[in-house]
Amino acid sequence: MEQLYVFGTGHAAVTRCYNTCFAIEKNGEFFMTDAGGGNGILRVLQDMDVNMAHIHHIFVTHSHTDHILGIVWMVRFIGTKILNGSYEGKLHLYSHKDLLPAIETLCRLTLQEKLCRLIGDRIVLIPVSDGEQRQILGMDVTFFDIHSTKAKQFGFTAILSDGQKLTCCGDEPLNTLCAPYVENSTWLLHEAFCLYEDRDRFKPYEKHHSTARDAAETARDMNAENIVLWHTEDTDLEHRRERYTADAEALFHGGIFVPRDGDIIPLS
Repeated sequence: MEQLYVFGTGHAAVTRCYNTCFAIEKNGEFFMTDAGGGNGILRVLQDMDVNMAHIHHIFVTHSHTDHILGIVWMVRFIGTKILNGSYEGKLHLYSHKDLLPAIETLCRLTLQEKLCRLIGDRIVLIPVSDGEQRQILGMDVTFFDIHSTKAKQFGFTAILSDGQKLTCCGDEPLNTLCAPYVENSTWLLHEAFCLYEDRDRFKPYEKHHSTARDAAETARDMNAENIVLWHTEDTDLEHRRERYTADAEALFHGGIFVPRDGDIIPLS
């Protein structure tokens, strides 16, 4: 049975929760997506009792700071484990081909040479293209271009061991060109920048983001069974779950999940 480990739920401007990233856990191994905005990912992994020795696959969606900068810290600490003999196998880093040179440059500018020498050997940079399918932890994972209006960005679908379909559609509203990938998802991970009632305050549409109600409408139209809402503002974390759930319930009648940092959601 797979589980969704929620490492961070906030967007780039938040300070009270970590930046958006997560992992699918299967049989003690992790397929991680993004690493948030810095070394805070290390504390998150520690608090959630996630051993980096069991992270062999990381997908980076796009180049924005709140998704990519933690990757340098992951490479540093996993690379150190490789050098001291406490990490078996290779670390596979996936992203679209335009982003991988930036990841490598960040690492070479900030990490020790002994760690950088691992890139291309034990740390493998793997470009993925629109519609490409790969086997990761025994799951069929299909990557797709979300057709971002900003930085080029990819999402993915993963077919879980029981046949359920999990889709990460990035941190922008769903483009209709991506509907064939997203339709009939059992689990839809969708950004919800703010509540619908707060749209004039946070101006999500100017930033090409959604409200919780917009995300729920997408889930309904895509015939999703469950929606996970994140990439949110952080002004009312104490009541975020109940308020975002109520906003989404106006248009979507499936399962609605508004996780906190550190939550673990069973996927079957």
